[in-house]
Amino acid sequence: MDLTTRVDNYCERIDPSFWAEPLNAVTNIAFFIAAFVALSAARREGRVEFLSVGMIFLALCVGTGSFLFHTFATRWAGLADTIPILLFILFYLYAATRRFLGLPVWLALLAPVLFVPFTAAFLQLWAIALPGVRFSQAYLPVLVALAAYGAVLRMRGHPAASWLFAAAGVFFVSLTFRSIDGPVCGSFATGTHFLWHILNGVLLGIVMLAFIRHGARGGARLAMRTARG
Repeated sequence: MDLTTRVDNYCERIDPSFWAEPLNAVTNIAFFIAAFVALSAARREGRVEFLSVGMIFLALCVGTGSFLFHTFATRWAGLADTIPILLFILFYLYAATRRFLGLPVWLALLAPVLFVPFTAAFLQLWAIALPGVRFSQAYLPVLVALAAYGAVLRMRGHPAASWLFAAAGVFFVSLTFRSIDGPVCGSFATGTHFLWHILNGVLLGIVMLAFIRHGARGGARLAMRTARG
């Protein structure tokens, strides 16, 4: 595979030049804003630690990779875009399982490990049940995970539950805008992909703030309840 091959996936791009997707490129600032807000919150809450700093760093990588993809628009830039997204998802699954659910490291590590076959199975079932239906389905397992974690935390009275439900709602809208980018090209020349960036910046901000603000204390309470129960 030639990593220098040009990629043209989005409505806004009409030529191969560097600034052919100005909105798609510039709106990646949303990820940098989310990282700044999260870092400020971590400092304020006294939680500048490996897990919080790790996800903040990955959020910066997501913004950087997406900017590269929407400017250079090549296969190597596509990898720079997708790999940080995947790493953020897997890292957050581990961090959320570890802190929100109060599970030991080895059990928390199962969350990102099992998420990979879950995603593969989900996409196979989607292809069988809804052939030809396109709704950015590769990202739908993330939406399911957000809603599932929110539901579990709500049942346990954890304050982060409402944050994860809010994140799931934002992500659903974000996926909608990502999915209709191509179909609306005829009537909306810039497309809607730039809204995917803005809303995903909001999404990352929400999940990082949920982790920073409602982490250790909630996790400790859950661990105590489990031990008593």
